[in-house]
Amino acid sequence: MLAERSNRDRPSDIATRYRYILKSVSLNKTSVAEFQSQAESQAKPLLRTPLSDLIKASGARMVPFAGWEMPVQFIGLSQEHEAVRTGVGLFDISHMGKFFLSGQGILEALSGLVPTDLSELRPGQAQYTVLLNPEGGIIDDLIVYLQGGPGQAIAPERVALIVNAATQDKDKTWLLSHFPEGITLDDRSETHVLVAVQGPQAVVTLQTLVPGADLAGVGRFGHLETEILGREAFLARTGYTGEDGFEVMIPKETGEALWQALVAAGAVPCGLGARDTLRLEAAMSLYGNDIDDQTTPLEAGLGWLVHLDRKGDFVGRSVLEAQQAGGVERRLVAIEMEGRNIARHGYAVVDGAGVAIGEVTSGTWSPTLQKAIALAYVPTELAKVGTAIVVEIRNKPQVGRVVKKPFYRSNG
Repeated sequence: MLAERSNRDRPSDIATRYRYILKSVSLNKTSVAEFQSQAESQAKPLLRTPLSDLIKASGARMVPFAGWEMPVQFIGLSQEHEAVRTGVGLFDISHMGKFFLSGQGILEALSGLVPTDLSELRPGQAQYTVLLNPEGGIIDDLIVYLQGGPGQAIAPERVALIVNAATQDKDKTWLLSHFPEGITLDDRSETHVLVAVQGPQAVVTLQTLVPGADLAGVGRFGHLETEILGREAFLARTGYTGEDGFEVMIPKETGEALWQALVAAGAVPCGLGARDTLRLEAAMSLYGNDIDDQTTPLEAGLGWLVHLDRKGDFVGRSVLEAQQAGGVERRLVAIEMEGRNIARHGYAVVDGAGVAIGEVTSGTWSPTLQKAIALAYVPTELAKVGTAIVVEIRNKPQVGRVVKKPFYRSNG
């Protein structure tokens, strides 16, 4: 089954159509990431975020990603990666889907679509989770934000969702088809800018633009509505880098001013290349590579999102109950390679006879650890930390070992 899976064609609307290539690796230079897509070059024109003109004018290198023209790097992948690990980096993530839901019973409706118990969520808190199909496969991973908080007006059942760029149309259709009457979905994907301010200095840097709120007092996965540059803004202490930081949403008319103000305050513009190495060091899954509609959260190492003791049914529950009882055949594991060769997306994990028994889903050179790291699906019996794993790299077997996730953990 695993060998067949490595050769199957994936949908054209997901990030796996973009081959992530690291061209060269040395002790002194982390290579440039290139996202290539023949499908996109022959398909419809690329979408552009409200910040695209400003970003291109700054000299950023632009590439296709999930149907969008996005910056892959500004000053260089290694410098941008280091800026986030030691200072503060700034990412344009406006391509992501931004849904605002309202109506009585919205949390109950959402609870029927995810395996995570949302009943304990309080205004001003958020929860990472996954949308599931009836087979237990992951339609998308997303963050659910229950809006309102101390000193803020709370409308009944007001929720924000941030979803992946490549899946936002699919997600929207799925959600609306399962919501009862009376629940509305306000899609702000085209009307608002979303930026990520990430790194140990992120809170201090962003605070200079937000005099009306104490950002240090916002807990991890907390969020609030406030004003930035005179416009209403949505701030969440979330991110995709393994560092502290905020994601900031603001009307697109103020997007360029926000970007320029953050750069003036010391934030280093960063592209998709650094975003990928950062998230992989933190062992965060990329939808379309590490998780998709053919993988369940129990296979993907996301069992902490599955609450089978919660009340009520949810889509895919019976499949997850069966997997919980009988075990899964494969698991997503973290691998550190023993040499400098990178195990890239799609490379086969092989047994002693060279037969494919698993598949690498993400791989890169870690600028922080100075090691080649990867995520891969392997048979469950090989998923134990310390187990030797063989990956076929350019027709040669290369050895790695399963390590504990994440590869990197921030001290902040």
